[in-house]
Amino acid sequence: MKILVTGASGFIGGRFARFALEQGLEVRVTGRRAESVEHLVRRGAQFIQGDLGDPLLARDLCLDVEAVVHCAGSVGVWGRYQDFHEGNVQVTENIVEACLKQKVRRLVHLSSPSIYFDGRDHLGLTEEQVPKRFKHPYAATKYLAEQKVFGAQEFGLEVLALRPRFVTGAGDMSIFPRLLKMQRKGRLAIVGNGLNKVDFTSMQNLNEALLSSLLATGSALGKAYNISNGAPVPLWDVINYVMRQMEVPQVRRYRSYGLAYGVAALNEGLCKLWPGRPEPTLSRLGMQVMNKHFTLDISRARHYLDYDPQVSLWAALDEFCAWYKGQNVR
Repeated sequence: MKILVTGASGFIGGRFARFALEQGLEVRVTGRRAESVEHLVRRGAQFIQGDLGDPLLARDLCLDVEAVVHCAGSVGVWGRYQDFHEGNVQVTENIVEACLKQKVRRLVHLSSPSIYFDGRDHLGLTEEQVPKRFKHPYAATKYLAEQKVFGAQEFGLEVLALRPRFVTGAGDMSIFPRLLKMQRKGRLAIVGNGLNKVDFTSMQNLNEALLSSLLATGSALGKAYNISNGAPVPLWDVINYVMRQMEVPQVRRYRSYGLAYGVAALNEGLCKLWPGRPEPTLSRLGMQVMNKHFTLDISRARHYLDYDPQVSLWAALDEFCAWYKGQNVR
């Protein structure tokens, strides 16, 4: 099978492209940074550099591939709606159109469970529990991109969407690096009582889910799937595990949720007034994530994709820590 992996210069796209090559698939990759995919090219991937905002490039990328795994997109907790729309919705529209014009058989879309987040506690969220209003432009545009993908079914494109939660492992720069930096400066505190449970996903488990999505048939198609390790854990236990592994002092200070949320709101307000609107160190969304229960029901993926997460969170964290130590990042 010949596939295209978008966003291969990023963590998830890059890790899956390497995994796909190891499984014997023929892989074409695209990304913004050529140096970030050199290891994939050495392993046999074809690299085409460019901006997925260009529909002609997207069409060229999809030529003669059987399936696309679309991992590219804009992420974050800060920024303009327009930027998130361009990075998530417009790019996805270009990929969908290219798949249809080049007669690609299947599109596997990497979405996000952030679409569920409404600032409240949630345990065992199912795929149908999408709120009427979205908390953040990232969530709103990821859901809109999903709808663009599912809308292509009526034109014959086979589609699936995965919503993996807190993906970690070697190469992860989105979850723990900032927390480590803050704790080294003594700026990190447990928000609330520190008992809120959340889900994580080992990158190795996500690789298996993505591969299953490429191979799935029949009733498995046309659905969105929650993906996690299926074993919720207290968030702050995980954070302090990483601190110990990285030989950084554990987080022991507590801050009330109300105070943390208020400080974050003030921080956001100041950043909006500052020239260039820099990203705030603390955000209201970040404080909610740090304080709220947020877990997923993955029974649909278990049933239709035969998803059976084998790699534990602790193994994924050990993998991340070993890799991050090797980066000599402070």
